[in-house]
Amino acid sequence: MTVLIYVLTAVVSYFVAAVNPAIVLSHLVYHRDIRREGSGNPGFTNFHRVFGGKLSWLVFVLDIGKCVAVSLVAGLVFAPAYFSTRALGAAYAGVFALIGHTYPVFYRFKGGKGFLVTFALLWVLDWRAGLVATAVMLTVLPLSGFMSLSSILTLIAGGVTLIFVRTPMPALFLTFGAVLLVIWRHRSNIARLVAGTEKKFSFRKKKAPAPTPTETGTAGDGSDEPAAVGAGKEKE
Repeated sequence: MTVLIYVLTAVVSYFVAAVNPAIVLSHLVYHRDIRREGSGNPGFTNFHRVFGGKLSWLVFVLDIGKCVAVSLVAGLVFAPAYFSTRALGAAYAGVFALIGHTYPVFYRFKGGKGFLVTFALLWVLDWRAGLVATAVMLTVLPLSGFMSLSSILTLIAGGVTLIFVRTPMPALFLTFGAVLLVIWRHRSNIARLVAGTEKKFSFRKKKAPAPTPTETGTAGDGSDEPAAVGAGKEKE
């Protein structure tokens, strides 16, 4: 029974999180593939830069929501069992949700970088860790303007907070593993930060393009350049 719970939790968490809202919405609403736009990363930041509008915040909510959902349910399933705790269940599900998000089988194992999924896990594990992480994000992002730097520091701060609030060791190890994976996924951003070429993030964005494909084959952003050229200019 114990093995079955672990296997089912891993499988369900992976496949739920493997559904990428940025990819789905870019196809359904704009008839474009977010993986071929901007930086090519199918996550909130790139979606916001490319399309802007309120829909990018739906991506934000859905990325967080899928981790919260599986982690909360796993916590409830694990807690009554003699072999585990709520924290372990939440962290275990959160890690597999992160793997599903970053390496989704539905999209040839090419997914997002996983910041929002791991950020959500911090909140599920302990509200104090979530609060510290949020405070760091709200401080570093406006001051630096770099979403990648803010994401990395946010997760590190949240992870360290878990130590001080005495999170059970198994859950702590799993969470730090998730944080390290997200940092590794940001390795190209780190290289650009060091080189001084990282692109800054802005909450102010032009109005989202009309949710229909352009008939003229242009970039759809008000320019007269072909779509391929317009997309190329967005590359980080």
